[in-house]
Amino acid sequence: MNPHKYPQFRHPHHFDVGDRSAETGTKIVMWISAAMMVIEIVFGWLFNSMSLLADGWHMSSHTLAIGLSAFAYSAARRHAHDTRFAFGTWKIEVLGGYTSAIFLLAIALLMFFSSFERMYQPLAIEYVQAIAVAVVGLLVNLLCAYILFQSGHHHQGHTNEEGHEHHHGSRPHKRSSLAGSDVSPQDLGHDLNLRAAYLHVASDAATSLFAIVALVLGWLFGFDWLDPLVGILGAVLIAFWSKNLLLETSQVLLDCEMDHPVVLEIEALIAEFPGKGHLEIADLHVWRVAKNAYSCAMVLVSEDRQLGPQHIKKEIEKIKKIAHSTIEIQHVLLA
Repeated sequence: MNPHKYPQFRHPHHFDVGDRSAETGTKIVMWISAAMMVIEIVFGWLFNSMSLLADGWHMSSHTLAIGLSAFAYSAARRHAHDTRFAFGTWKIEVLGGYTSAIFLLAIALLMFFSSFERMYQPLAIEYVQAIAVAVVGLLVNLLCAYILFQSGHHHQGHTNEEGHEHHHGSRPHKRSSLAGSDVSPQDLGHDLNLRAAYLHVASDAATSLFAIVALVLGWLFGFDWLDPLVGILGAVLIAFWSKNLLLETSQVLLDCEMDHPVVLEIEALIAEFPGKGHLEIADLHVWRVAKNAYSCAMVLVSEDRQLGPQHIKKEIEKIKKIAHSTIEIQHVLLA
């Protein structure tokens, strides 16, 4: 097959990989987390503090997961124009978010069992030192969360300005009248990879905050049981976050989005198509190929023998989220 023989029918799929702000922010957070990890492990070893050592190794898992998110951005950008990727490299980022969510779930399980064990085998707590470590950890994680939030805000703003035009032929996409102007946060280029990194930082910040409250109350009133209890509650919260992230990323990776509003837009467009005779959808498949772009393949049945796929394509292209469509029409006599 000669790919250059019919250039008028070719549709390039070089999807925008962004302005690198999310990648840069994730890398900065990765290095901050790595520095904090080294500080906690070194000082924990020097001062024989198990709390510092434990928090340092806990931070190492987050550093690894955030590094994975940064690597996913880098790989997606490096292979952005590789023709082996039929619809771009965005799903590398989604895969990074999925793997990072698994790390997050593993951390939650480790926290749960460690805290549960500590409830039955309590150890002496160095409250002043532990509170100091928790406060430093909270400040560092708040800084990292701010960096990631700013990166995501800048990245989303850039994406909206670009409009996600995929140059589908020479005809620019128009916003569908069916779509309206209301777009959900997920449709505004919701970055699952950046969200995974953010959740790692947020989970650390939440556990640090919970720990500060528990440690202060334990120090002032002798509530030693609060420390492991808060650890269990934090683990449950982190597991809940990771579960939601796993569901969202797996839906994208497995193309399990036939309940997305864009499917309803396509169905409504076909139902209202201004052609002769009756037109029905016999088969429809829609899957995501970028943050806010979908591909669709459909088989239609129609009584109008003058109706061709090109007529349907002109209407489908009005739906901004559809980057590529494959249409087949079967002409039959409908009852």
